[in-house]
Amino acid sequence: MKHLAATIALLLLSLSKAVPGAAGTRIHPDLGITFTLNAPEARAVQVAGGDGLGAGPYSMTRDAEGVWSVTTPPAVPGFHYYWFVLDGVVVSDPASDSFFGYGKPTSGIEVPEAGADYYAISQVPHGEVREKWYWSKTTGEWRRAFVYTPPGYDKNPRTRYPVLFLQHGAGENETGWTRQGRAQFILDNLIAARKARPMIVVMDRGYAARPGQELVSIDGNTPLERVKAAFSVFEGVIVQDLIPVIDASYRTLPDRGHRAMAGLSMGGMQTLFIALHHLDMFAYIGSFSGPIAPDLDSPQPLSHAQKRFDPLTAYDAAFANPAAFNSRVKLLWLGVGSAEPEFFRAGIGGAAEALQAAGVRRVYVESNGTAHEWQTWRRALNDFLPRLFR
Repeated sequence: MKHLAATIALLLLSLSKAVPGAAGTRIHPDLGITFTLNAPEARAVQVAGGDGLGAGPYSMTRDAEGVWSVTTPPAVPGFHYYWFVLDGVVVSDPASDSFFGYGKPTSGIEVPEAGADYYAISQVPHGEVREKWYWSKTTGEWRRAFVYTPPGYDKNPRTRYPVLFLQHGAGENETGWTRQGRAQFILDNLIAARKARPMIVVMDRGYAARPGQELVSIDGNTPLERVKAAFSVFEGVIVQDLIPVIDASYRTLPDRGHRAMAGLSMGGMQTLFIALHHLDMFAYIGSFSGPIAPDLDSPQPLSHAQKRFDPLTAYDAAFANPAAFNSRVKLLWLGVGSAEPEFFRAGIGGAAEALQAAGVRRVYVESNGTAHEWQTWRRALNDFLPRLFR
């Protein structure tokens, strides 16, 4: 009965991505997807998307009424971005909700994973996701964070909670973990099952620039020295602005033993950069598919900067004394999808091996069959959360 309820919840989840009343997409039992677009004046239409949709773009066929369609091969379960290429112009699907990805509002589809009920909406107590606007002295602007408060937060005014700062990836924003990642439901389910401790989770926008400076867009072509400059500004936001605001606004346990930081992809890089520089503030660290970049003073682009990981010098020698590191850091979690590009798997897996050989205590997890996509990161979060604040 439990699995039936989970299956129904996941099917409803896949339907929730569509605009009510619109034709949209159809997921078949084999997880192939039929995409449709009403564009009678178009001359050529394709559908393309994230890694889990396969080796697109897929050319679509026009029927007599001007409706274009194509059925793709079976997709990998999980959330996937997609878009249409209409006569060479990239457009969103008018039958889909939009999700912030690839640096803009983008269509998305949820492909159910059989038996994966950990991110489904369940009949358990639910927390709340709130918006917190705050003034950043670092950037000289108002910023918005999303804050998950656990079930019972308002009913137990004397209870204080540990805090996880959870970051999105490049091209996404502070909405990613709750809209695409469904972090709030993963938390609800784990807390209800007593597998995770009730906690506050803070999700901020991972881009920052000082007043008068340009915002740096991070991708594989960004020189590492520019990545470092951008991360240094965001470090100021987290340490000098956001943590004090959260501690003043919510009932936190404001010490390093009750504070964690984690993130996916770019957010994983930011986590290692910030948390390893501030071990006086964080005792739990998680990097989900975060590229390993121990030297950010290079003019090389990020995608060509992979080098042998040396635990003695990496991240300003944060691991140089393994015994001291192990006594201070209660969890260092590294993970990657088994279907991710070699750049991610080799870098993250190699760092995990080097750390273990050096005597640094760490957890390393591979998500079987998933690429650089949200199902990898949902699985990562589901594994990471129960390990916190024990």
